[in-house]
Amino acid sequence: MALTEPQSRNLNLLASSPQLPSVKACCHTTTDAGAGPEAPVVALVGAPNTGKSTLFNALTGARVTMGNWPGTTVEVSRGVWKATRSAASCTCAECTCDPDEKRLELTLIDLPGAYSLDPHSPDEDLTRELLVGVPVAERPDLCVVACDASRLANSLYLVAQLREQGVAMLVALTMLDVAAKRGVQIDTVALSAALGCPVIGIDPRRRAGLEALAGAVGEALGEAAPTPRRRPDTSDELELDDDRFGWIAAAVEAGTSAPSEQPRTWSDRVDRWVTAPVLGPLIFLGVMWMVFQITTVVAAPLQDLLDGLFTGPVSAGATWLLGAIGLGGTWVEGLVVDGLIAGVGMLLTFVPLMTLMFVLLALLEDSGYLARAAVVADRLMRSIGLPGRAFLPLIVGFGCNVPAISATRILPGARQRVLTALLVPFTSCTARLTVFVMLGTIFFGEYAGTAVFVMYVISIHLVVLAGLVLRRTLWRTMGTEPLIIDLPAYQRPTLRLTASVAWLRLKGFLQTASGIIVATVAAVWLLQSIPVQAGEAFGEVPVQDSVYGVAAQAVAPVFAPAGFGSWETASTLAVGFVAKEAVISSWAQTYAVADPDGGAPGALGTAVLNSFTESSGGHPVPAALAFMVFLLAYTPCVATVAAQWREIGPRWTLFGIGMQLVTAWVLAVAVFQVGRLFW
Repeated sequence: MALTEPQSRNLNLLASSPQLPSVKACCHTTTDAGAGPEAPVVALVGAPNTGKSTLFNALTGARVTMGNWPGTTVEVSRGVWKATRSAASCTCAECTCDPDEKRLELTLIDLPGAYSLDPHSPDEDLTRELLVGVPVAERPDLCVVACDASRLANSLYLVAQLREQGVAMLVALTMLDVAAKRGVQIDTVALSAALGCPVIGIDPRRRAGLEALAGAVGEALGEAAPTPRRRPDTSDELELDDDRFGWIAAAVEAGTSAPSEQPRTWSDRVDRWVTAPVLGPLIFLGVMWMVFQITTVVAAPLQDLLDGLFTGPVSAGATWLLGAIGLGGTWVEGLVVDGLIAGVGMLLTFVPLMTLMFVLLALLEDSGYLARAAVVADRLMRSIGLPGRAFLPLIVGFGCNVPAISATRILPGARQRVLTALLVPFTSCTARLTVFVMLGTIFFGEYAGTAVFVMYVISIHLVVLAGLVLRRTLWRTMGTEPLIIDLPAYQRPTLRLTASVAWLRLKGFLQTASGIIVATVAAVWLLQSIPVQAGEAFGEVPVQDSVYGVAAQAVAPVFAPAGFGSWETASTLAVGFVAKEAVISSWAQTYAVADPDGGAPGALGTAVLNSFTESSGGHPVPAALAFMVFLLAYTPCVATVAAQWREIGPRWTLFGIGMQLVTAWVLAVAVFQVGRLFW
């Protein structure tokens, strides 16, 4: 992939910095402007599952931005690394550094994971181009290569290729604790001599060794790039690989010592069960059921508490305050109390649930289990014509569909990326989760967790069935490839890392939802305040006679065969196209407007139950289940549509929207018509 002019120009702007002669003289030099264009640029590279992302988060904290690289559609993380080193790390001959503390602000970029410089996907292609495909002056000032110490030989192939290019680099060894448990001892000095570049041992999960890494980076920035490693003068790739593997073996032998026979670890014994063809999927389903059960049971009391807070004291206080300043009974009170507080407040009641969900998923991720889930799903993915690593974007989709669609860039084939992007919307994102939990609590009581779990099982089946249909109709000739992945050792999750990951995800959810929800709430309130017939005053019209209500009544009959043909329910689906979280806020607004007193805590659940009972002819449970299935299968949100538009183009995006709507309606009707025979 040749770099486009804007891409090359942006790289030059990002990576170009003076050679910093002051850095050569004193390793604590900083820039007054902070980590701007003048700051040294350090690129963090490495294979997946080597701790690269954990290291990036540890070094940058929350100072991270994401953006599409100009000329490509690949996102690169960029953050500020405020490197701090102890006085012992300074090797200056005549140092004027502060004896207690040394600081260096760097621009840290986290490049997409790559096993080698031989790209198999657009993101790996970008990594190669930015490291060796541009002029030396436009490359990052330094590359930090994250290598798994417990599988050192596997991680050094990328190092071997970079050494052939004369790239300024150092190696950061992670997973040292895992290597020690396997009896592997590493001599970083000997390994550094063998590799021809500095080697630093770190533990990013516990933030150990970061000062030493900062000191090594400071020294490396002040030195010239190493002389390229000599390689055979041939274009034969097999001969080149033989030379690289020989060099890797010599380096490992020189820098490590290990028992002649590797002991069988408890991780190996556990993997025998959790990656088994039959038992593995059952264990995965059992783990996910526990996650949803814990989430709903533990979060329910906190949700009730927040619900009572917003519908009680907060609404009453806002009403009193507006009355005190002369705005009581006006459209302003309607907007604030029936709109913002009723809509946004209802969404905020789900913050405890989302927090607990993100914490549990972070625990599974940090422990290493989710990598096993990818292995379990490999055979299933290949049955629908996708490589095993297509499971990774789909897993991301259970958090949010937008980054999941962006993550399809890791797939090597264009058709594989299109197919995966079409299947991602069938994965149940956390925005849908809020609605599922609410409906599960209303209609299934103590079995709410199981009801939510069933929706996730249905989601998985939808992905598989839709994939099979598309594979056998549009992509009959698409080949597959096996999954190649290094399984990280099981590790005890750390409190700091789990809390950090959960907070970043929760903050991202709230930042994304808050703006959309406030805008949607305001739009819904406006539509509910505009009368259709003459003689009605703005803001005082019954909601069923407003523009919102009349439009919803016109659409509602379409959903009558599915059991939720009431206008109150049908209207939420249109709002849900903007954002699924808005389904709850629009319900809260509709019923708050219908009830001048604003209702009491728990009144929303009763109103929703009565609506489904009436529209279904006395079969509220199958009608609610049909609604949940429709919510699962139709277009997630406008942000997802925008992501698809960017990744796979307008033609496939519109095709996907149509496919999702048809699938959602057919399944909802089938679920209700069959379900009402039993409930």
